[in-house]
Amino acid sequence: MAETSEISEQKAELEKGFDPNTMRKTKPGVKRLALTLSVLFSFLLGFPFLWKSIEIYRAPLPFKDIDSLSERITSNPLQFPCGFQAIFVGFGSKTYEELSRLEYSIFNRMTGLTSKRTQCGSCSSNFSVSVTFDSDSSCTQKGHNPASYHCGEIKNVDFNADDEVVDDELEFVLGRSYSKGKKWYTVIVVNRDKMIKVAIGKYRHAWIVGSVSEEEAALRISEIFTKVFMNGGNEEDVIHGEFMPVGADGKIVLSFNLLNADPQDWIYDWDFDRIEETMLSPVLEALGHIANISVESQVLYHTPKSSFSHWDDERGAHIFSVGDLPFFVNSNEWHLDTSVAAGGRSKILHFAVYIPSAKECPLLLQVPDGDISETNGFISPMWGGIIVWSPPNCSRDTESNYQTRRKISSHDLQMIYEVFMGQLRQLFGLTSHNLFIGRSGGAIKLASEKGFTEWELDFLSRQHACSNLHSCSTTLSSLSRLVQSLPRMIIMEEIGKQVEFSLEAAKQAESDASLGIFYSSAGSSRQARSLAEDAFFHPSIMSVSYYSFEHCFAVYSPFFLPVSLHVILAALREWKRYKQEKTKYLTWVTKSNAAAS
Repeated sequence: MAETSEISEQKAELEKGFDPNTMRKTKPGVKRLALTLSVLFSFLLGFPFLWKSIEIYRAPLPFKDIDSLSERITSNPLQFPCGFQAIFVGFGSKTYEELSRLEYSIFNRMTGLTSKRTQCGSCSSNFSVSVTFDSDSSCTQKGHNPASYHCGEIKNVDFNADDEVVDDELEFVLGRSYSKGKKWYTVIVVNRDKMIKVAIGKYRHAWIVGSVSEEEAALRISEIFTKVFMNGGNEEDVIHGEFMPVGADGKIVLSFNLLNADPQDWIYDWDFDRIEETMLSPVLEALGHIANISVESQVLYHTPKSSFSHWDDERGAHIFSVGDLPFFVNSNEWHLDTSVAAGGRSKILHFAVYIPSAKECPLLLQVPDGDISETNGFISPMWGGIIVWSPPNCSRDTESNYQTRRKISSHDLQMIYEVFMGQLRQLFGLTSHNLFIGRSGGAIKLASEKGFTEWELDFLSRQHACSNLHSCSTTLSSLSRLVQSLPRMIIMEEIGKQVEFSLEAAKQAESDASLGIFYSSAGSSRQARSLAEDAFFHPSIMSVSYYSFEHCFAVYSPFFLPVSLHVILAALREWKRYKQEKTKYLTWVTKSNAAAS
């Protein structure tokens, strides 16, 4: 009984010292805490899935390779190796020292004629000179030339024959010794007691025949090498980077249009199929390594011009001047952009034959010096060319039936084609005449049935390769900056492959350029530019499906932020409550143990 009474007294004392604010007799449960934490953890576990659902796929791009290409193109302009050899015939034998002095003289003159600034696509700072004296008694050569001339072969060429025959015979003699890599250009000087004649062939050689001294020959040779073979026969020593009318995809569409101003007067048609098959085919084949060219044609009616003309009694014709040319094309009536390529990145060059109405026939173009234009046509850079063709006997006094459908004669069609070819050459940055006038005198330039000579095609290839690589580098650098500035931009795997292939093609073009393989370099550079443009204008890049991280946060935060904030606050409150209740329980246990002891 005494022990029971003592226990009762201890319980009474514990009950008396129990404070419900700081103690509790039962162990706190974890059900509420577990439930709250499970909700919080479910949110935390769902966050990676949410982040994955809004993740943007970005194929890796070779940013370092792009920067390296841009740095190479900027710091080291593309240079092609060129070889020049001068062959002297009929000058007698020379010692090796005399050849060295002549070679040094030609080299120095060429260096003085080239631009002081290194031009991209030229060979002004990467050329070599070889000199050969071929006489009856001996043959002396100076300079490294892997395509060495075989002594004595020039003597079999008859320089008194027609220029075309001489050109073909020289190609037969010299063409066999040309190497497949580095291009060599040759000037043959034949010393004869006659008036000096200078001709530039359609291949890669020229010849000077007549009574000429070695000093004068060196001056003419260096000028032909520099101004003709090196710079394409242009008077200016300035090479423009974007002068050729080639589309970003490496394609050109030649659109030929026959415009009947007023079909109430007459209706003309043309046999364009014959032009395309017999005349244009060699031209398209020659330019194939520069661009992928396609041809189309159409005949349009009711196409009046926008400018005015005036009647000239002295010439008996209507006259329009050079000042009227900007207003000649009537864009409202001339529906020329009907090609399927008009909406793409291909370049369209328009060539139009304008047939005036009877009230303005004949219609002639007056040039600034007051004379009438020989071609009666003009060009618009990067657009195309126009020829005004007045029908024969086009006076209103004739009693012929104007409504009869007629065809342009074969002779007139041939003349129109020749003017078109001259305009096409001008659009490509070349001259349209057959004369070269230099400081030392003039020279005749032989025309090629392909419209472009071999040395002109070499020049265009070098410039085209340089222009394409520069454009490729600029496009890839712009793409690199764009991608790095927009972390949420979609970069498809196809874009990554296009960029890699573009860099490979650009590297191949640079390698071919260093070896002097002009055509291959131009083709690779065209592919590099086309792939770079395809990557930059890929539909996925132009899409609006990508957005910044700030935009993503603004879209999802109104929903997730309030809910997440309440869940986090509830978890913190429940955790704090659990710790407080556990502290109360531990306090009660400690006091109970102290009382029991």
